[in-house]
Amino acid sequence: MKKELQENDYQHLWRRLQQIGLNAYEARAYIVLVGHPKFKALELAARSDVPRQKIYEVLDSLAEKGFARVVQEKTKLFSAIEPALAIPNYIARRHEQLQLELTEQSRVAGAVVEDLERAYSEGQEGRGTLDYLRIVTEPGHTAAQYRRMIGEAQREYLEFSRPPYAVDPLDERLVKDARLRGVTCRLLLEGDRLDDQHRQRLVDYRAAGVEVRQTKSLPMKLALFDESRGMIALLDPLVTKPTWTAVLFEHPGMSEAMKGLFEDYWGRATLL
Repeated sequence: MKKELQENDYQHLWRRLQQIGLNAYEARAYIVLVGHPKFKALELAARSDVPRQKIYEVLDSLAEKGFARVVQEKTKLFSAIEPALAIPNYIARRHEQLQLELTEQSRVAGAVVEDLERAYSEGQEGRGTLDYLRIVTEPGHTAAQYRRMIGEAQREYLEFSRPPYAVDPLDERLVKDARLRGVTCRLLLEGDRLDDQHRQRLVDYRAAGVEVRQTKSLPMKLALFDESRGMIALLDPLVTKPTWTAVLFEHPGMSEAMKGLFEDYWGRATLL
């Protein structure tokens, strides 16, 4: 069987079985089992190039994973489970197991985040010279920091909004939540193309008291919170595929300067 498969595509099958989760020895043994009705363990070892001292371990693992069965006769024999049954069932069991593992990891992660956040907050008390500035390049981290700051805003939230978005402010419940707790919210959107879904959200925002205007172009992404902190995102002009780099700051002077820039563009923008 191995010789025949080598002539056709033995290596291809061997690699693909490893991709779905079998190890190298298991994949070799299963390929040989598939081409024969029954095998003694040591015969299989010789035909599949699995070391004799490893073959029982390999067969036990294949049986546990649902790729082989034991046939009891005068001597113990092994045969393959039909691939159309073995492979889908194995993938289904792995999927279920991974879901359980992810659920448990998520539960543990929540507790770890709480513990580490406390340690992080305590560690930030002795801030260094430039600790009021942080650079973030990963969109997921940028989105998390944006949601944290708008969730903590008490008085004012201002934003220059332009695509692409780590967080689309017109698709974010936290904006309306901020307004409902009395925060002044003003959004300045770049461009004049909004789909029907976003236009409906603008109606909801205006009803909630969120002010929205639009302008032809904006120099950067900008979000300001309580005139004390915020983030700006600049497009990197020196890479083949443009990427955004966000700078998070907690600095009254910088906040004042950025608010001046916001007010300048806001005053020249049109109502939506």
